[in-house]
Amino acid sequence: MERDRLVLMDFDPAVVGMASQPFWLHWHDGERERRHAPDFFVRRADGSAAVVDVRADDWIAPRDAEAFDLTRRACAEVGWTFERVGTPKAVLLANVRWLSRYRHPRCRREPVTARLLDVFSQPGPLMAGADTAGDRLATLPVLFHLLWKHEVSAEQMDIELLGPRTVVRRAVGKAG
Repeated sequence: MERDRLVLMDFDPAVVGMASQPFWLHWHDGERERRHAPDFFVRRADGSAAVVDVRADDWIAPRDAEAFDLTRRACAEVGWTFERVGTPKAVLLANVRWLSRYRHPRCRREPVTARLLDVFSQPGPLMAGADTAGDRLATLPVLFHLLWKHEVSAEQMDIELLGPRTVVRRAVGKAG
């Protein structure tokens, strides 16, 4: 689940940096010494920071809840937020995993990029737009890269798997 959350954070354009198990918190619970290492430290584009623990809702024991509460309080003292996240939506995760295969800059090809951005300046079906921009073998990897980079967006990525009829549009604020 931590790997899944890491992929989702990598896809999030608001996240500019991450560290895994960034520090240990140590405390005494009244009976014995305790410690906890949060799963991630996240720096956001706006300069804010968050500490993230990943645990499924139904896997939180009382000791875990206590550790999360202490982490939340410690984060508040230094001006960070704390987030406990659970199991991500399966469809969103599947779509983001697929797109992650196209994250590398080598997938961005000109003039295909320019043609796709032009085609999707008006919303349209993924496959029809890819075909309009050229041969699918050349356009689909570039289109998936543009989706990863948020230069184009797909509707309902958390509800439906990407497919031929997925509506794609140029992202707001992404001029050519």
